Amino acid sequence: MALITSKEMFGKALKSDYAIGAFNVNNMEIVQGITRAAAAQRSSLILQASSGAIEYAGPRYLIHMLEAAMEETGIDICLHLDHGANFKICKECVDNGFTSVMFDGSKYTFEENISMTKEVVDYAHAHGVVVEAELGKLAGIEDAVKVSAADATFTVPEEAAEFVERTGVDSLAVAIGTSHGAYKFSGTPKLDLERLEKIHALIPDTPLVLHGASSVPQQFVKQCNDFGGQIPGAQGVPEEMIREAAKRGVCKVNVDTDIRMALTAEIRKYFAEHPEGFDPRKYLGPGRESIQVLVEHKIKDVMGSAGSID
Repeated sequence: MALITSKEMFGKALKSDYAIGAFNVNNMEIVQGITRAAAAQRSSLILQASSGAIEYAGPRYLIHMLEAAMEETGIDICLHLDHGANFKICKECVDNGFTSVMFDGSKYTFEENISMTKEVVDYAHAHGVVVEAELGKLAGIEDAVKVSAADATFTVPEEAAEFVERTGVDSLAVAIGTSHGAYKFSGTPKLDLERLEKIHALIPDTPLVLHGASSVPQQFVKQCNDFGGQIPGAQGVPEEMIREAAKRGVCKVNVDTDIRMALTAEIRKYFAEHPEGFDPRKYLGPGRESIQVLVEHKIKDVMGSAGSID
């Protein structure tokens, strides 16, 4: 088993109208829950780490955890940098064995984004690593990514085609109405699927990526709040919208908040019911199991990628 790029798995997904789940990881239990779910569903898998996760765990720890997970499950994994803020962090991840990196230049001008993305693409491709970029700005908060609703902008289809042509990027994250964090919509959830169709029509061979795509399952929100949490009104992207996006060129769907919610809900429940408890295995173990159940559902019922491993 090996760390692989996303190139082959995206090629298959584009032809079959399903998406690959890209799940953020921070510690061993999260890695185990996700990889065991992917193995059970025989699904292609992307595990991704934000700059914050890399700072927290360290790149070598993350890679060695994935190596152990691959030995346990027998599946290949794509290891991806999520929201690399500059060339330095992208280079560090390439040099440390990541097989995919994202440079997020969405806060810069169109020309600056192209220039900086091209620099990352040239270095990564020379080392056999694929690159994701972002065009358009998603609202919300996730680790170091903080964008107000007023500053969010949707991806312009014609700009997306020019951007891909001039950068040579392998996949493109687009802004069509999703947002980072647990509070994605204040009213009725809506994605601009018509815009997505236009983008896909202009660059049909480019895998598209949906950030901020957690559905924020209400059972986890309720469980957190029932056991002392204060996250009222959290709302994510309806799962049926994710399925529709997968039919319109989206090959990678990012999931982070849902993982955190599944783990936190079990931890809160344990301590509410066992105030005397202090053994991490007693609360992290149930959290790991909850993550596995969640990810199996995502793979099978939302992404449609179950059975994508030959």
